[in-house]
Amino acid sequence: MNEHRPVPAEALRRRCDPSELHFETTAELTDLDTLPGQARAIEAIDFGVGIQGPGYNLYVAGPTGMGKHTLVRSVLEGRASGEGAPSDWVYVHGFEEARKPVALSLPAGRGATLVDDAEALIREVRSAIPAAFETDEIRNRRRVIEREVEDRNEATFGALNQKAKERGLALLRTPAGFALAPVRDGEVLPPNRFEALPEAERKKLQDDVSALESELQEILRQVPRWGKEAREKLLQLEGEVVSYAIDHLIDDLKQKYADLDAVHDWLGRLRDDLVEHAPELVRPKQSEETKLLSRLTGDADPWTTRYRVNLLVDRRGAIGAPVVEEPHPNLENLLGSVEHRQQLGALTSDFTLIKAGALHRANGGYLILDARRVLAQPAAWEALKRTLRTGFIRIESLGQALGLASTVTLEPAPIPLDVKVILVGERLLYYRLCQYDPEMGQLFKVQADFEDDTPRSDESVPRFAALIGTMARRANLLPFDRTAVARLVEEGARLAADAHKLTTHVEAVADLLRESSWFAGRRRADRVTETDVEAARQAQERRADRIREREHQSVEEGTLHIATTGSAVGAINGLSVLSLGTFRFGRPTRITARVRLGKGELVDIEREVQLGGPLHSKGVLILGALLGARYAAERPLSLRASLVFEQSYGGIDGDSASMAELCALLSALAEIPIRQNFAITGSVDQMGTAQAIGGVNEKIEGFFDVCRRTGAGLDGTQGVLIPASNQRHLMLRSDVVRAAGEGRFRVFAYRDVDEAIEVLTGVTAGVPGAEGRYPEGSVNRRVADRLIALSEVVKRLARESRGGSGNDDPTPETPGEPVAGDQGGSAR
Repeated sequence: MNEHRPVPAEALRRRCDPSELHFETTAELTDLDTLPGQARAIEAIDFGVGIQGPGYNLYVAGPTGMGKHTLVRSVLEGRASGEGAPSDWVYVHGFEEARKPVALSLPAGRGATLVDDAEALIREVRSAIPAAFETDEIRNRRRVIEREVEDRNEATFGALNQKAKERGLALLRTPAGFALAPVRDGEVLPPNRFEALPEAERKKLQDDVSALESELQEILRQVPRWGKEAREKLLQLEGEVVSYAIDHLIDDLKQKYADLDAVHDWLGRLRDDLVEHAPELVRPKQSEETKLLSRLTGDADPWTTRYRVNLLVDRRGAIGAPVVEEPHPNLENLLGSVEHRQQLGALTSDFTLIKAGALHRANGGYLILDARRVLAQPAAWEALKRTLRTGFIRIESLGQALGLASTVTLEPAPIPLDVKVILVGERLLYYRLCQYDPEMGQLFKVQADFEDDTPRSDESVPRFAALIGTMARRANLLPFDRTAVARLVEEGARLAADAHKLTTHVEAVADLLRESSWFAGRRRADRVTETDVEAARQAQERRADRIREREHQSVEEGTLHIATTGSAVGAINGLSVLSLGTFRFGRPTRITARVRLGKGELVDIEREVQLGGPLHSKGVLILGALLGARYAAERPLSLRASLVFEQSYGGIDGDSASMAELCALLSALAEIPIRQNFAITGSVDQMGTAQAIGGVNEKIEGFFDVCRRTGAGLDGTQGVLIPASNQRHLMLRSDVVRAAGEGRFRVFAYRDVDEAIEVLTGVTAGVPGAEGRYPEGSVNRRVADRLIALSEVVKRLARESRGGSGNDDPTPETPGEPVAGDQGGSAR
C-alpha cells in the first residue's frame, strides 16, 4: 500500500504576510475610483451607455451585495456630467379639448421661467381687465349700446301704442305679456259695455285688434333679435377692451419665447381663450356653475387655472444629464400619475395635478431600476417595455393598464422618450427573462456581468487593500493597519472559497470592516488590528450559530450518532453543508450500506421515500455503473444493496457524498471495516476518479468541531479526506490549521476511490495484475470475490430452481423498482 501523507498544515490556509504590504495603515492609501476585478463589467457598461440605437439598454447581472448599483451609478454620473442638460417639460391646458392637456418642451431652466411668467400674467389680467372696464369711456359705450336697445324698444312700442289710440284701443302690459283692449274716455271697456256696443262698431274694433296684434307679434319677434345684437355689440366691446388690456402682455411673452414655436402657439391660443372668458373676471355676480366649480376645486377663481403652467420636469440648475434611480418602480412612479382632489364628495382633476414619473425625470439621461422590484409590481414591466418600444411616455393608471377603468379622465399628451434604462438584478433572472420574454433581447441588448471573485495576485492584493481603505474612509471608520488588512485578504479568499482568489462581494467585506472598527473603537484604539478583525468574525459566527451549537450538543449527548473513534463495516462519516441565511456550517452525517443477494439493484432509500433530489439520484446511479464495469464486466451483478443517510429527516440533493457512499458500499461488500475517526467528502465519476465539491472548508471544520467536542477530543487520529482538486480551495480556520500543525488533526487529499479506501481502511486497494486479477487480500480483490460468490449462489439457486419448480428467478420478489438517489442540501 502506498504511503498517504496528510496535506501540510501550511497548505491548509494561504497566509498573507503583513510585511509584504508596503504601508502602515490604510490612511496612507489613495482612494479607488472603481471596483477591482470588474473590468469586463465596466467595459460592458461603457459600451452600453455609449452606443446609440434602439434597444441598447443594459442589464447588469450579478449576486446581491456586489456593489452593482454603486459602480453603475459612478460610471453613469461620470459620463452624464459631460453631457448637456435635457429639456424641461410642462403641461398646459388643452384649449381644443380640456381632457387632453398639451405637453411643451423648453430648454433647461426655462420651464420654471414660463411658470413664473404665466402666474405674473394671471395677476396682471386679474387687475388689468377689471380696471379697463371701469373707465368712463367704456361705461359710456356700454350705456350707449344699452340705450340704443331701450330707445328702439320704446320707439317701436310707442308707435304701436299711438296707432292703437287712433283706433280707440290701448296697448296694455300684463303679467302674461302685452294685450290690446278698447277704451272709452281713457278707460278700458269692460266686457259688458263692449257687448253693448253696436255690432258694426264691435266688428270694427275686433278687426283693428287683429291687425294691431299681428304688428305686436312681429315686434315681439324682433325684440330678442335686438337684444342679441346688443349683446353681440357688448361682447365685441368687451373683446376690444380685453384685447386692449392684455395684448401688450401677451405680445411681450411672445417676443420673449419667439424661439419656441410651441410656446408661441400656446400663447396665441391662451390670448383667444382669455378674450372669450375674461368677462367672468368683471361680472359682479358669479354664475351658479362658477360658484359650484369654485367650491369643488378650492380655487377662488377657477377660470384662471386654465392659464397656469404645470412644471412637470424642472432642469433648473442641472449640470449634465440626469441619473435617476427609482427605489419603488411601480406603475405610477415609472410613468407618472394624474392626481385628484376631493371636494364635496366628488373627485376632480385638471392638468395641474399631473405628476412626473421616473421616466420623465430621467428623460435625456439614465434610469437605474432593480429588475426584481420592477417585475414584482403589477403592470410595471409591461409598461416599461411598451414605453421603450414606442419611444413615448404615456401616463396611465393601474386601472387603465389592466383595462379596469371606465370613467372619463385626463389623457395627457405623450412625451417623447430618450433614455438609457439600466436594469440591475441576478443572473438567473436575466436568463429567465431571455428565455420566456422574447422582447428582453430586443430591448436590453447589452449585458454587464459582474465577477464573483478576482485572482489573488501581487497586483490584486494592493488593490484590495486600497478598496479597504476607500470603504473605511467613506464610512468614517478607523484606519486599518497592515495586520488587519492581511487578515482581511485571507477572509476575502475564504469568502471566495478559493485560496488563489479574492471575493468581489463588497457588501460582505464592508460589513466586516464596520464591525472590526467597532471592536477597535470599543477598546479605544486609534486603528484596527488583526485582533479586531478576528473578534468581528467570531462575533458574526456567534450570532448565527445557534443551530450549529444545538447539533453539536446532540452529538455530544448521543442523540445524533456520529462516531469519531473505532471502526465499522459499511458505515462512514459523510460531510455536508447547511446554509441558514448568510451562515454556512459543515455537519457530519452517518452513511450506511447493506448488501445481500439480488438482481444488481442499488437502492437509494432517500430516493425511495422521495427525500432525495435528482443530483443525488444521479450520483447513486453512477455508483451502480462503476461497480458493474469494475467488478462484474463479464457477469451480472448479483446483489441488492441499500444506501441511507442515517438520522436524516429532510430532503437532500447534490452528489458530494457519492464517494462516501461508494466507500461504504465497498466496505460492506469486502467486509472490511472503515475507520470512524475519518470523514470524507467528494463526488466520483464512472471511472472512480474523485471530483471537486463545494463548501470544502465548512465541511472540514464541521467534522473538526465534532471531533473536538466528543469522546476524548482530538487525539491525532481524526481527519478528513477531500478530493485533490479541492486543495486550492483550502482556507481553513486558524484553530484547525494550528491543530493540524500540532499533529492533532489531519486532512488528506485523494485522487480516486482507491486512494480514499486505502486511507479509510488501512488496507491496500490493489491494482489489477497482468491477468486482470487484483492482489490477494486487497480491498478490490475481496469485493470482486464477494461478487463472484454471490453470482455463484445465484447460479446454484437457478439450477435448483429449474430442477424443482421450474422458476428461473432465484431471488424473491422485492417491492418497488431499484431507484438511484443522491445526497442533498446537506451534501452540496
